[in-house]
Amino acid sequence: MRHLFALAATEPSQLMPARMQMAFTLGVHVVLVPLGVAFTFITLIANYRAIRKGDDVALLLAQRWSKVAGVLFAVGAVTGTVLSFEMGLLWPGLMDNFGAAYGIPFMVEGIFFFLEAIFIAIYIYGWNRMSPWLHFWSGVPVVITGLGGTLAIVSANAWMNQPGGFTLKNGRVVEVVPLEVIFNQAFWYEALHMLLAAYLVAGFMVASVYAVGMLRGRRDRYHRLGLLIPLTVAAIVMPLQFIVGDSTARAVYKDQPIKFAALELVPKTATDVPETIGGLWINGEIVG
Repeated sequence: MRHLFALAATEPSQLMPARMQMAFTLGVHVVLVPLGVAFTFITLIANYRAIRKGDDVALLLAQRWSKVAGVLFAVGAVTGTVLSFEMGLLWPGLMDNFGAAYGIPFMVEGIFFFLEAIFIAIYIYGWNRMSPWLHFWSGVPVVITGLGGTLAIVSANAWMNQPGGFTLKNGRVVEVVPLEVIFNQAFWYEALHMLLAAYLVAGFMVASVYAVGMLRGRRDRYHRLGLLIPLTVAAIVMPLQFIVGDSTARAVYKDQPIKFAALELVPKTATDVPETIGGLWINGEIVG
């Protein structure tokens, strides 16, 4: 039955639908990723303040945020599972020919995901069941495993941009070096850019909830602290992201000029190219 699933690989007419489905699924999943990566860290900041300062408001924030983090983790697990199936169903040619190398980061991500599921359950159900500091430290592995899982997926994406760590012999992948696959040429700048983006987006998204509350007249300490903690995280990360984002763009320009031209919606990368926002490059023209 394998041929029934060889959609995009053997049927050109299925290529665009496969791309559209993958784009939609990724678009839904990636909204959850920043919160899955950084929200627990923001929660731990409130938790730390609650223990250190005896701050009941910070404790209330941490308890509520931990429940939200649990829901987001569950939803992210569902959308992530859909993506894992789509990799094989929509792109069987890629997985069949290069899965021996490309599958390594996904295997690593699975390990981190399993550990994250364990510790996030301990953290959520550990309120009032563990000593405050022990409970706090039980949340640290959630942050670490969330980072590790994200870096593994970024590694898979970076590998597609800059493949390495294997030898191609007679059309088959042989002599795979796992560490070279994971830490490929594009990994470092993509990973740093993604992590900073996650903390930036999560910080502003969480802060926006309390900003709306304050705009509606709820200017109590609960809303002020709920705004201050995530906004501080985002404010610290933002200037760093400017630098890393510029470095990432320069790396793409150097290593992948065709992709950089596609990002700019031009046929060829050049200097002093005007910025085009929106539209599609179709038959030599920008449409839309």
